[in-house]
Amino acid sequence: MEKTCSLLVYFDKGTPALANEIKEQLEGHDTERKIEAMKKAVMLLLNGETLPTLFITIVRYVLPSEDHTVQKLLLLYLEIIDKTDSRGKILPEMILICQNLRNNLQHPNEYIRGVTLRFLARLNEAELIEPLIPSILSNLDHRHAFVRRNAILAIMAIYKLPQGEHMLTDAPEMIEKTLSTEQDLSARRNAFLMLFTCAQDRAVNYLLNNLESVSGWGDILQMVVLELVRKVCRTDPGEKGKYIKIIVSLLNSPSAAVMYECAGTLVSLSSAPTAVRAAANCYCQLLLSQSDNNVKLIILDRLQELKVSHREIMVEMIMDVLRALSSPNLDIRRKTLDIVLDLITPRNIDEVVMMLKKEVVKTQSKELEKSGEYRQMLVQAIHSCALKFPEVASAVVHLLMDFLGDSNVASAIDVVFFVREIIETNSRLRESIMTRLLDTFYQIRSSRVCTCALWIIGEYSWSLQEVEGGIAVIKQSLGDLPFFTTAEEGEVVDISATKALSPSNKSPAPPTVSKRPAILADGTYATQVAVAESVSTVPSLMALAASATANLRTLLLTGDFFLGAVVASTLTKLILHLKEVQSSNVAVNKATADVLLIMVSMLRLGQSTALPHPIDDDSYDRISLCIRVLLSADEGMKTVWLKLCRESFVKMITEKQHREMEETKAIAQESYAQPDDLIDFYHLKSRKGMSQLELEDEVQNDLKRAMGEITKDGDGSKKLNRVLQLTGLSDPVYAEAYVTVHQYDIVLDVTIVNRTTETLQNLCLELATMGDLKLVERPQNYALAPDTSKQIRANIKVSSTETGVIFGNIVYETTSVLDRNVVVLNDIHIDIMDYISPASCADVAFRNMWAEFEWENKVAINTSIQDVSEFLNHIVASTNMKCLTPSSALEGDCGFLAANLYAKSVFGEDALVNLSVEKQPDGKLSGFIRIRSKTQGIALSLGDKITLKQKGSS
Repeated sequence: MEKTCSLLVYFDKGTPALANEIKEQLEGHDTERKIEAMKKAVMLLLNGETLPTLFITIVRYVLPSEDHTVQKLLLLYLEIIDKTDSRGKILPEMILICQNLRNNLQHPNEYIRGVTLRFLARLNEAELIEPLIPSILSNLDHRHAFVRRNAILAIMAIYKLPQGEHMLTDAPEMIEKTLSTEQDLSARRNAFLMLFTCAQDRAVNYLLNNLESVSGWGDILQMVVLELVRKVCRTDPGEKGKYIKIIVSLLNSPSAAVMYECAGTLVSLSSAPTAVRAAANCYCQLLLSQSDNNVKLIILDRLQELKVSHREIMVEMIMDVLRALSSPNLDIRRKTLDIVLDLITPRNIDEVVMMLKKEVVKTQSKELEKSGEYRQMLVQAIHSCALKFPEVASAVVHLLMDFLGDSNVASAIDVVFFVREIIETNSRLRESIMTRLLDTFYQIRSSRVCTCALWIIGEYSWSLQEVEGGIAVIKQSLGDLPFFTTAEEGEVVDISATKALSPSNKSPAPPTVSKRPAILADGTYATQVAVAESVSTVPSLMALAASATANLRTLLLTGDFFLGAVVASTLTKLILHLKEVQSSNVAVNKATADVLLIMVSMLRLGQSTALPHPIDDDSYDRISLCIRVLLSADEGMKTVWLKLCRESFVKMITEKQHREMEETKAIAQESYAQPDDLIDFYHLKSRKGMSQLELEDEVQNDLKRAMGEITKDGDGSKKLNRVLQLTGLSDPVYAEAYVTVHQYDIVLDVTIVNRTTETLQNLCLELATMGDLKLVERPQNYALAPDTSKQIRANIKVSSTETGVIFGNIVYETTSVLDRNVVVLNDIHIDIMDYISPASCADVAFRNMWAEFEWENKVAINTSIQDVSEFLNHIVASTNMKCLTPSSALEGDCGFLAANLYAKSVFGEDALVNLSVEKQPDGKLSGFIRIRSKTQGIALSLGDKITLKQKGSS
């Protein structure tokens, strides 16, 4: 068995060569050097080093010291050294310290007495403790509270030893008397804890006899009282009634810790609505009164648990929970909104939405930090409310539309997506939304928001007034035509801005243009143009574009021709609608001619040489197609443009709602067991002969089974996969490791077998790590007899998600060979799949992260699989990721497939994957898999995993 450890100090500079240096420092007379030497000795011993010759030196030169720091370090040293031999008998030299401990217990200085009593509380050897008992008991009446409280702790620790009741037969009686007369709060707490731990009946009697004064006890004593109440009520549930009054009285304690523990105790003991309501009220009070963000997050976790088990009561508390939005911390606000959105009912929806509207208005103030991110969260929350309860949509949609021009693009995108969904699902609001959208369209400055707003205008402008208003808004946003004029040097100048800056209508002097290469956000190269003014009245092209009042024109002059294609499509739909609602052919033909002029002007602008980059082929083809549709549109074209486009959007919304409903049902189903489910009493199975590590692993598996994480097929078949052979069968020392991964920790249970005929001395397992892995402690040295085995455990800390490597060797000595023998171990590779799990995120969030993350790993597709859908499923299964692309978008067989995958690590890191695969004429698949992450480790490790697994389905 491994030794118990009550002290742990990290130290990575320990070498046996320091032993002589420590000995020299201890033998000197310099107190400061003695302190440093004692610290080094303690840390070396804690990290597995043996210093057998040091004890006598310490007895001779350290024991007599009067320095308090030296005495404290001496006690730490005595705490961690081995005090017994291999048979469990006390070492003879330990008698030397007994007299010193007795002297310390009678020392005139209270600090020396206190730390010595604290040391005795960690001592397990009855032979050393028994002679000191009279001195320990005498300290119960010491004048100083520090000594008395440590004396009580020492008596409690001694009484809990196997022989403790024989050494201290009347200890509970003495402590009870001390409790009745003690005035110091800490000493009273320790005395009550001793009775609670060692003589529970006496603690219960004392509590019942002092019920009226419990509310006046100190907070640390009240915490022990609550612990006693929980233990008694778990043992005898029938006694709950006696103690509920105590808990309720302590709910009004001035101590936040006591209030928190009271609320938790109340919920654990009673499920009555009154008790749960009192606990929820207590949590809400703490949520508002505490300033520490970590405390607030913990309380919100407790409220989340109450929401799961007592939803009806938490619905009543929804407004109290919402008051936590006053915190400036975004994590607290996000968690608060998550709780509230699950508690919304038809009765409280109006109050909740009103509160959210007030918070949205507050975000307009520039005084708030991160107001854009907070506004985005509020918009998403209101969006969710409006979808669940359509009757409130009219109250919020017009307010949110004021933020379409928000400087926070993510927030503006959420607003426009909300408007797009509401206008389809709530037809009564269509006219008012269209009117409001046309009025606020000029404020939109983001290209992505513009494209979505234009799509809404093109799809839902049905009346003559709306169609004409849509065309007029777009024309005004584009400004005067043409978009540019050609100067003498062949450079492009914005004509509308030039007119605005040159009232005299004289030709401006030509600007000086310089060009240089630039890298765009997607990694491609482009030419960056800088236009320097040669005359003070002529600004550069980019400055003119930025100063233009027309938002669409501004974006087009920066080279955004995808937006130009959307403008052309929207105008095409509006003209097709106009032909249906306008009886005058003259008006239709005039509007069509104006639209055609706009499209031709955009094509001319795209072919100019002064913009950052020319128009792309897709946008050129799209605008050209719009021109052909307007020139000769048949009924089939009208059906595609006016009906099928909207039907595709309706299908997307329906699938989204169905997917969200299925996820909600799945989450709700997890908390309930089916009546006919089989019960597997796995804990009753025989576990004889298992190591401690295997027992821990089995318990972990049991917990996973309860959560449904392990299928019945994988109970024992995969267990052997974690056993790795570290040495060869012909090596003198055979070793294999059983690897267990527990999120932040890796445990290696290494079995070492001596295959020689000699006893191996000072056998040591030396390990090293590569990557973000860290060895927690050095394994000890062992002696191994012939043909025997030894199990050595090594703990390794994991700090990030990447494929780490553990390597090392086994070093030992034999009597026949003077030099140390070394057996090199095989490397152990830690799989990244143990640390990532499938997760979901919104499409907008995925795109934002894709643009933000700087590490990308591009893996070429090289596989024997010949079906694109089968290859996608294989990659999803191999990488433990979730496909975010809906199944409807993956239907059909066109020979090409693009999908986004997402996963999250146990450390909160995001892993993004984009798969683009195409089937070649010869049947082989080609394309690339791109991985992006914030850290290099995930991108490289996941790329290696995909490269290894993509060959085939085996």
